[in-house]
Amino acid sequence: MPVTTDITATYRGPGRVMRRLMAMGPREDRALAFLMVACVIVFIAQMPRLSREAHLKEQELDMLLGGALFGWVFLAPLMLYLLAAISHLIARALGGRGDWFGARLALFWALLASSPLILLHGLVAGMIGPGPGLQAVGLLWLVIFGWFWFACLKQAELPSEGRNT
Repeated sequence: MPVTTDITATYRGPGRVMRRLMAMGPREDRALAFLMVACVIVFIAQMPRLSREAHLKEQELDMLLGGALFGWVFLAPLMLYLLAAISHLIARALGGRGDWFGARLALFWALLASSPLILLHGLVAGMIGPGPGLQAVGLLWLVIFGWFWFACLKQAELPSEGRNT
């Protein structure tokens, strides 16, 4: 199934999509591709905000873009791998029976699946700027991302439970 179809299906039932992704077998290349595409999308979503900031503060846009690129494409993947490992250890302490790959896939897929809202957040930040609209879109993204991550992690750590999520 195409990734875009899986992303829209995740909004209807993240557990079902996660089951389907896990049924494809543990392929680290697929998980890494999800992560890198998600990080590039987050970087792209930063562009309108950075452009606005550079214009209003009369700064050099290239420097801001370079910093964001370095942060999101080189540093964020390392931090997200660490976050996935920590989530697996916490799930294991709470009785989870999954593996490291499942925890990584759950986090990386949740980030990629919630990326349309990250793009919306970037547009609001660039076009409208700080305010209640930006905060509302940010909160909406946070709630959706949390829901996706929890449902996918639950599926990865407790594969026999949560069939209807």
